[in-house]
Amino acid sequence: MNCDIRKYDPAVDRRFLIALSGVVWSLVGVILNGLAIKWLSHTAAQRAAWLGSAGIILALLIHHFGFLRLVDKNITRIMAKKGKVCVFAFQPWKSYLIIIIMVALGMTLRRSSLPKPYLAIIYIGFGGAMLLSSLRYHRIFFTLQKGD
Repeated sequence: MNCDIRKYDPAVDRRFLIALSGVVWSLVGVILNGLAIKWLSHTAAQRAAWLGSAGIILALLIHHFGFLRLVDKNITRIMAKKGKVCVFAFQPWKSYLIIIIMVALGMTLRRSSLPKPYLAIIYIGFGGAMLLSSLRYHRIFFTLQKGD
């Protein structure tokens, strides 16, 4: 019996991987910011504005000094692939471990005694950075689409 496991590989074009990366990063950013906004909505307006501003500053720093390099490495890695690629290759395999750790850390923080308005700073920081960084994936995807 000849069983070729590769026929079950969910292979897609690399443009799809770029688009998928952008969508995933955008969705996670929206979810994190949504939680933060909900927490800040129960806070006095002036305090919420200060905490939100701190989160935005953190987002800009994380985006510029951390996520942009990661996004550029992912885009370079994806663009170097030839032919159809496994759909799960939109992130390198070692990144899946980091994602699991970050999700677990986020769940732990949400259940901690840390006041939610202060936690909102972290969530806006990472959520905003993910949204900003996702724009690079979207830009590359649309540039590739125009090239065809």
